[in-house]
Amino acid sequence: MQQEHDPIVFQRDGVSLTRSQVDAFGEEIDALRQQVMADRGESDARYIRRVVRFQKGCEVAGRGLLFLGFLPPAWLAGTGLLALSKILENMEIGHNVMHGQWDWLGDPNLDSAHYDWDNTCPAEQWKHSHNYMHHTYTNVVGKDRDVGYGIMRMSEHQSWNPAYLFQPIYNWVLALLFEWGVAFHDLEIERVIRGDKSRAQFRKEQKLIFKKVRRQVLKDYVLFPLLAGPFFLFVLSGNFTANILRNLWSYLIIFCGHFTERAEMFTEEEVEGESRGQWYLRQLLGSSNLEGGRLFHILSGNLSHQIEHHLFPDMPSNRYQQVAPKVREIAERYGLHYNSGSLRRQFGSVMRRIHRLALPSRRGAAVVN
Repeated sequence: MQQEHDPIVFQRDGVSLTRSQVDAFGEEIDALRQQVMADRGESDARYIRRVVRFQKGCEVAGRGLLFLGFLPPAWLAGTGLLALSKILENMEIGHNVMHGQWDWLGDPNLDSAHYDWDNTCPAEQWKHSHNYMHHTYTNVVGKDRDVGYGIMRMSEHQSWNPAYLFQPIYNWVLALLFEWGVAFHDLEIERVIRGDKSRAQFRKEQKLIFKKVRRQVLKDYVLFPLLAGPFFLFVLSGNFTANILRNLWSYLIIFCGHFTERAEMFTEEEVEGESRGQWYLRQLLGSSNLEGGRLFHILSGNLSHQIEHHLFPDMPSNRYQQVAPKVREIAERYGLHYNSGSLRRQFGSVMRRIHRLALPSRRGAAVVN
């Protein structure tokens, strides 16, 4: 009789939660969010402005040193500083600003509606594919296009085809060219082929991407190298290397936050009509954290706290480290797995998943084309 009034609405990994338990879980997560959001203040503002100043300083110093790139120490230092600048700008500043984490400051330079980052993906398209599609439908196969980025099989709910046998190889191509994969991700070429998306919409989005790509290419591979005069090639190679380093780091953090073996995937049927509490459960179980020190967290854009980011995408990122122990405590109290580990362990788990799912599933599973 009790089950009729309080049915079980969640069952995974031996954990069963009733509707009232899921609602209570959601209320605790909501209360934690409200507590932190009400406490935002000057210390948070100082933090992000300090990061921005440091990032800009690294960029100026890095580009300046690359003009002396004929000297090996200057080339190495300039490339390293420029890569650091690009990592900070993409991860801790751009990504988080575009989530609206700093809109409350009223600072036009940190406003999500106008910010555009140092990346080949236009901000407008990123906010659609990432902020809306990915964060709304996190790890829902068939809805979240970040599951495999349209080229990789990351869930047994995805139908297998022989092309996936090569994903352990082209995974590394994606890593090296990650910003380009991000840029063209939202074009949804497969939907155009199926006829689910109009060619007019495709051309409109393509035009925006090419405009942004042209600007980025001109800046890094034409303008600054030309300014260096006879040292053109030193600046060109430094800029290219800095972009590759940024791409590899972004790939590493993002894949470790989403595709470890314990990061769960969901079907569209499972999330149909889900409550706020069930949405929180999906964010928790579909994300993975990385353990490390303060500098590591900043360089990751605090996406080392991927669980907290998915629970609270508009919370200032510097607060994730503060709320993480509380989220873990709540999760463990409800018997839920809190997926956290070192970078080495989590990356090894990602590689195992990529290699395992390159092969056909050994047991039957529903498939989504």
